[in-house]
Amino acid sequence: MSELRFPEGFRWGAATAAYQIEGAVRDDGRGPSIWDTFSRTPGKVHQGHTGDVACDHYHRYADDVALMAELGLRTYRFSVAWPRIQPDGTGPVNPRGLDFYDRLVDALLARGIDPLVTLYHWDLPQALEDRGGWTARETAEHFATYATVVHARLGDRVRTWTTLNEPWCSAYLGYGNGVHAPGVRDAGAAFTAVHHLLLGHGLAARALRAAGAETVGITLNTGDIRPADPDRAADAAAVRLVDGLQNRIFLDPLLRAAYPDDVLDHVARIVEPTFLRDGDEKLIAAPIDLLGVNYYSPTYVAGRPDGAGNEAYPGTDGAVEFLPPAGPLTDMGWMIEPAGLTRLLERLAADYPGVPLLVTENGAAYPDKTGSDPAGEIVDTDRIAYLDGHLRAAHEAIARGVDLRGYLVWSLLDNFEWAEGYRKRFGIVHVDYLTQRRTLKASARWYQEVISRNGL
Repeated sequence: MSELRFPEGFRWGAATAAYQIEGAVRDDGRGPSIWDTFSRTPGKVHQGHTGDVACDHYHRYADDVALMAELGLRTYRFSVAWPRIQPDGTGPVNPRGLDFYDRLVDALLARGIDPLVTLYHWDLPQALEDRGGWTARETAEHFATYATVVHARLGDRVRTWTTLNEPWCSAYLGYGNGVHAPGVRDAGAAFTAVHHLLLGHGLAARALRAAGAETVGITLNTGDIRPADPDRAADAAAVRLVDGLQNRIFLDPLLRAAYPDDVLDHVARIVEPTFLRDGDEKLIAAPIDLLGVNYYSPTYVAGRPDGAGNEAYPGTDGAVEFLPPAGPLTDMGWMIEPAGLTRLLERLAADYPGVPLLVTENGAAYPDKTGSDPAGEIVDTDRIAYLDGHLRAAHEAIARGVDLRGYLVWSLLDNFEWAEGYRKRFGIVHVDYLTQRRTLKASARWYQEVISRNGL
């Protein structure tokens, strides 16, 4: 393969999320989140695992930042735990929670690492869920207040802010099929949550901008949706339906100030969209400086009247068949297709021009084993191949004119993988959960070299 170089100033980094790594769920005034509640509900998370300790990053952040510096990371994307800042989601601010992120940001900057803050990565304060969660409009308003509080403490040092991580997951997996917290199974509630999450983003983005934030964005798990048969009209219709539910329902209001008509028609067949008020779409479309793109795998669909559909895509039953993944799979059972990242980035640049893109998550889970090499190193060649292929796909998108500003690997550390608990490992750094010992995998050393040469 030929050598590839990325543009000067390309942002190389890694990403994590608060509930997946911090632990310390009862320390220093933190309140309970929906994931604390969900993970303690029998049968919801693999073997009853919780984020109570996770990677104990709350107490070990300084060592973790030292590891980031050793690897040469230029950017570190982390999320702030809303329950640490406002234990009930509203009202009094917990200064000890802000103190932790203060220390983390200072530690990063001292090592020359740019902090990228995600304000919401799924850990809604339980007190807000008790009042309706994201199905309640007031949650969007409280989110904007919370964003202002965090910016007031960190905004003098943090340049880049993203509001939400993957609202598709929060809405459809949290309120639609219930496999994520808060575990609700109600298609109407899922669409209501979609709107209030987007409204929360818009209100928070405006609040951040008013407070002087330099760069404001959002992260979506936009999908590369492919037809089983490109020449079959029914498959093309299935692609349009699924693309509407995964991509356009978020992208169009964010970047075009209006929901797509076909998506609104689909929603109205499931729930009366009384949650949509005059002026909301304008609020959602607050200008952004950056669109975060999380990509792992493509989705192949066929249009079939007997299609089983998928509860994570409400209203697809009796219309869409989601094809099983083909070829080599990751430990999550996900298909590996780097070309999907190129297609997705090109599509975003073409359909929604003028917004710089950043790959905010890309990576793969594999069943890493310590001592997989005589020297004791974890030789995760499958992960290296996955990352190499996707970086080449990202470079191809740049070569085709896409304004891609950086790439953040998911994830820095093995961690609590939501409903999968601790049985799936995405990290380039291995974590022994009994001892909390960190071990650099071969993929970490490989990524270190990629960063140092700014290419492959």
